[in-house]
Amino acid sequence: MIATRLDSALGRLPMYRVVSGALGALVLVALVLAATGRLDRTVFGLPAMLLTLAVLVVASVAANQAVARLRGLRPHPESALITALLLWFLYWPTTDPAELAWLGLVAVLATLSKYVLVRHARHLFNPAAAGVVLLALVGWAAGTPESLPFTTWWIGSQVLLPWVVVAGVLVLWRVRRVLHVAVFVVAATALTAGALHDQALPWADGLRFALESSPVVFFAALMLTEPLTLAPRRPHQVLAALVAAVVFTLPLTALAAGYLLDLGPIGGSYEIALLAANLVAFACGQRGTHLEVRAVRPIGADTVEVAFAPHRRLRFLPGQYVELDLGATGAASDRRGLRRILSISSPPGEEITVAVRVTDPPSAFKAALQALAPGDRVRATLVGGDFVWSRREAPLLLVAGGIGVTPYLSQLRAERHRGYDDVVLVYGTTADPVPYADELAATAARVVLVSPTRPAGVPDDWEHVPGTDLSAELIAAAVADRHRRRTYLSGPPRMVNALRLALPRARVDQFSGY
Repeated sequence: MIATRLDSALGRLPMYRVVSGALGALVLVALVLAATGRLDRTVFGLPAMLLTLAVLVVASVAANQAVARLRGLRPHPESALITALLLWFLYWPTTDPAELAWLGLVAVLATLSKYVLVRHARHLFNPAAAGVVLLALVGWAAGTPESLPFTTWWIGSQVLLPWVVVAGVLVLWRVRRVLHVAVFVVAATALTAGALHDQALPWADGLRFALESSPVVFFAALMLTEPLTLAPRRPHQVLAALVAAVVFTLPLTALAAGYLLDLGPIGGSYEIALLAANLVAFACGQRGTHLEVRAVRPIGADTVEVAFAPHRRLRFLPGQYVELDLGATGAASDRRGLRRILSISSPPGEEITVAVRVTDPPSAFKAALQALAPGDRVRATLVGGDFVWSRREAPLLLVAGGIGVTPYLSQLRAERHRGYDDVVLVYGTTADPVPYADELAATAARVVLVSPTRPAGVPDDWEHVPGTDLSAELIAAAVADRHRRRTYLSGPPRMVNALRLALPRARVDQFSGY
């Protein structure tokens, strides 16, 4: 199955690697198109393109290394590389020393924004867009705005569009953020075409202009989706996308209304649109907090649970996730970093718990999580997610694979869900003993356990189905009335992709991470 193979390939890579790879591929495509004359050679000379790229990358990576070390933090060179590549697509290539100096400064300012414009270990603004606006403000304050290079977002062109679409699809597949991207693309395209139609351009030409001559797709797929500035819930993400679309198209819509919009010293409308979306996301989120470790305990042969006491109570809905940052523990990092999103397994209350399945060898994050001791402190930087039950009570079918059972634990034990008295959990696991068997037995859910053999200690009233994989046929046999139940599906991507077509109306919670 193509979806499963794509998940398997992309799932091995951290989020930053997927984005840097997609941007790197676009860089190579642009260089080839320039060398073959598909891009205007009077503007896109190879020496200018390569020199501009080198200045941006060196300035961004060097600034990132210097600032991180000054603040006693571990530098993240891949993040700096992504910022430099994004900036490369926003400015005309140049060999002019003065312009290159300004471009080096914009890369430095973008990097500084990651360390200065932050809140609870999360930067508030997309660094590339922040760098552009900060450069404009520096030029205005210095009284030399006319000497600054201006953004052109030359990535928005007909010849590059197919390649941008491919890169965008790969990124969106990895982050699994489609709705708000689609909302932005549709809204921005419609607003652009409408504004041009008011100026006597046919609708078809206006739509084509929006997609082929503006950076709508690149903006949406590769900048609006940045995880660290994303709103925590789907409605918030849609709101941010709509705000971004309005600001993105503001000069055109203002012109259609008879006004010439001058944004003055704050930059162009595209970068301002991104910052506006970031502000909406920040306003919709909640403040992070420190968590003090209460206990670390094994709950299976290869599963570990960690219980935390928040310094300040975290508001969350059963089924949501928390983002943990273990950078302050001093643990050694790897290419995936020490920040991870984990489903909360406890109900809302004074304590939160998370669980991870630990493979051999463990990632740096999981090794650091296992090594925590009572009294240690970590940072919770985000709570979010849309894998929540509806307030409208109905019979439920919960399908869980492995550690995908954790959000259901939070939901089944939550006071707000006491009215759900008809719940079936189909739980596939090869672990022996079964993680959370006692906690699940204490709920009112009917449990169907799918495992190679019936593990010891499993409650007598649990139904056992021999097997190693969940399948549509198995679920149909175990839950005859599945079609009348509201269905939820949580587990590894391979399992989810195998079942989502058989359970088309299921709400899905997949392990996307970043």
